Amino acid sequence: MPSSTVRTFNDPYEYQSSIRASDVKIVVTEPGEFRAELTRIDLHRLWMQRSRISLPIVAHSVIHKSRSAILFPTNPEQTFMYQSGIELSYGDMVFNSLGGELHIRSSPRLHWGSMSLDPEDLAAAGRALVGHDVIAPATVHVARPPPHLMSRLLNLHSAAAHLAATAPDILAHPEVARAVEQQLVRAMIACLTDPATEESSRPSRKRLAVMRRLEQLLEANQHEPLYLSEVCAAIGVTDRTLRQHCQEHLGMSPHRYLWLRRMHLARRALALADGTKSTVTEIANDHGFGELGRFAVSYRQIFGESPSATLRRPPGARPAFRIGQFDDLISVCA
Repeated sequence: MPSSTVRTFNDPYEYQSSIRASDVKIVVTEPGEFRAELTRIDLHRLWMQRSRISLPIVAHSVIHKSRSAILFPTNPEQTFMYQSGIELSYGDMVFNSLGGELHIRSSPRLHWGSMSLDPEDLAAAGRALVGHDVIAPATVHVARPPPHLMSRLLNLHSAAAHLAATAPDILAHPEVARAVEQQLVRAMIACLTDPATEESSRPSRKRLAVMRRLEQLLEANQHEPLYLSEVCAAIGVTDRTLRQHCQEHLGMSPHRYLWLRRMHLARRALALADGTKSTVTEIANDHGFGELGRFAVSYRQIFGESPSATLRRPPGARPAFRIGQFDDLISVCA
């Protein structure tokens, strides 16, 4: 049954859990109030999403093996958007590998769109439209379709999102949804297969492997403080190599990334905990912050309230997620 939703968020954790076709973890990287909008449309076989985010982010995304997905910027005035260290321009398209991992970092006011199909449906659409299977690449790559083809895809994508926002009942009609889906799939296949489509670049497999091992290590030790020497030893690279890769993919040092992730995880734990059963000290210690006074000071400066206020606040009454200045706090709390 076709369906669509348009939702707004003031918490990055709720936002990231609503994104489809991939598992996404977001770290907000600059001061400001977090706001995001996400339009999700499920047609008969095609899923599409369109979103905008107010603050710069670094996002680690793992693409589902059950979906062949493309991603593209939707705002021609976007300052910058990098995918695995490769700068994306308006008119570029990322063709993701099945189960692939990538890092995205952006400027403020990120606008992005995506579309995905079951791999068998994508292959079948290719056979029907261009005479051969279209399959996801072995590794993610960035392509630049001819401008008239990419413009058509962007216009159709925008029109579908507009219907979801203004006339969702019409978009939910099976035949309307089928017509919209057919146009979108044809436009996507044309962009992916046209002989004039240029492959801009592919990220280095070796560097992708290093960043994948880093994320796996962080996931396995997400509540513990990790030091750079330990991280380098665990993933098998030198300090200099890891710093270079993190700067390229994340736009920051590994030390800053580790600290920011841990602070975000501590805030999430406080927001979800039962204030009658848990304490700030327990949660801070669980996330590797041993000096409660320093943690509390830094927490207030980053998130705009004390850790105890977050812990006591009912989930439905949480304030907007707000990031303060934090660069000078990293070395203090790490």
